[in-house]
Amino acid sequence: MDWRPDRTAKKAIYKQIADYIEGGIGSGEFPADSLLPSERTLAALLQVNRSTVISAYEELQSLGIVERKKGSGTRVSTDIWGVAHKRMPNWGRYMEDGSLMPNGPLVQRIRSEAEKTTVINLASGELAPSLFPNEEFQQILRKTPFNEHLGYDHPQGNRELREVICAHMKKEKQIDVHPDSILVTSGAQQALHLIIRCLLKPGDVIAVEDPSYCLSLPIFQSAGFKVCSLPVDEHGVKPDDIRAFHQKNKLRMLFLNPDHQNPTGAVLSHERRKEILALSYELGIPIIEDDPYSLTTYNGKVHPTLKSMDGNGNVLYVSSLSKIAASGLRVGWMIGPPQVVQRLADAKQQIDFGHSIVPQWLAKEFLGSATFEDHMMRLRVQLENQKHAMTSSLQKSFGEKISFLVPQGGIHLWFPLPNPVDEYQLLDRAIQKGVAFVPGSIMGSYKGYVRFTYGRQEPEAIREGVRRFAEAFHDTCRNEK
Repeated sequence: MDWRPDRTAKKAIYKQIADYIEGGIGSGEFPADSLLPSERTLAALLQVNRSTVISAYEELQSLGIVERKKGSGTRVSTDIWGVAHKRMPNWGRYMEDGSLMPNGPLVQRIRSEAEKTTVINLASGELAPSLFPNEEFQQILRKTPFNEHLGYDHPQGNRELREVICAHMKKEKQIDVHPDSILVTSGAQQALHLIIRCLLKPGDVIAVEDPSYCLSLPIFQSAGFKVCSLPVDEHGVKPDDIRAFHQKNKLRMLFLNPDHQNPTGAVLSHERRKEILALSYELGIPIIEDDPYSLTTYNGKVHPTLKSMDGNGNVLYVSSLSKIAASGLRVGWMIGPPQVVQRLADAKQQIDFGHSIVPQWLAKEFLGSATFEDHMMRLRVQLENQKHAMTSSLQKSFGEKISFLVPQGGIHLWFPLPNPVDEYQLLDRAIQKGVAFVPGSIMGSYKGYVRFTYGRQEPEAIREGVRRFAEAFHDTCRNEK
């Protein structure tokens, strides 16, 4: 055996060994039912630890390529080609080699556990079913005939919906926009994916807020970007930090969530908004404004968006109905220069041939109805009540040991833990007690922090969830002493 593993490669040595043996089986070097070298022999030949060989053999065994029996060694499977002489692909390797990285194991676990009926979900960033405009939707479905064409629609989205979005943007956000400058997307998430895939390339330097929802998205790492983190305080990111990062790294794009930022709840100050726009004009850096929450401001006052202040076309604006109506409707939109919108519409058409007409029709009727404002007034009142249930419960459970920015809109609360604890153990303990949350490290570099979402649960469940979390925290502290 002349082959040796490459110790400078990123791939684990045991996986290299497994790949080599699998290749040898495919080429006939190791025939079916042949005995492979013993663990000790192969370890000596390859100059690796025996445990590394064991891991390689276990990998091959899990794929059905080899059979292992104590006292008899490791043999190539007698049915390696199957009864029909067809070999099964190594799906595990295909999944590892895909270009889009999976969500981290912590994120996957939170999502799987949070959906259990026994768990109070303070992790998922969505509205409670009671906050959905179900009655308004039912009225639309009863009273308005659906006469839409059910074939493929315009690549940018249904024209009538885009016209309604124009009126909505003008009324609610003071943004003047033409339907040709709007792309309807499957929520804001798809808009971000299209921007990343179509307007940037591997190696580009981008800047995002820290902490930030964006830092939990594997797509930024999958795309091969260099990500600069901009610290967020109670007034948002600092323009001087943006300039400093650009001088060192030549930023290609800036991602911001100016209103009721996820997760901190911070609102970018008006003065900083003007300074950041001036920087964008000076340096030619495009800004992606992610705006899911500005209409949820509890006093009804909507801060001027960056897009409404942008007289140069530097801001690509992204919003959706997910955080103000229903996440399952999957209707979002992006506003930008027509040539950019057309480029992204072309990419979207390659993915799904355009958005489904049914949710577009329902969104058009809802956004254009008189009941939309009534729904938003009720939503603001209920979200503020749910926020109060969370903040008062945290103060009751922890007193002056924690402090936090009290959000004036949105659905998230961000706070530091009173004492340093292992966040993985804390999450385990919390899930055992029936409550899920998001550890701070998922949202960026902030360990020792927690994000709670109060949009998903009713006040009574929020209070019980905070109580369970406090028990889990105190238990974790005692176990770590």
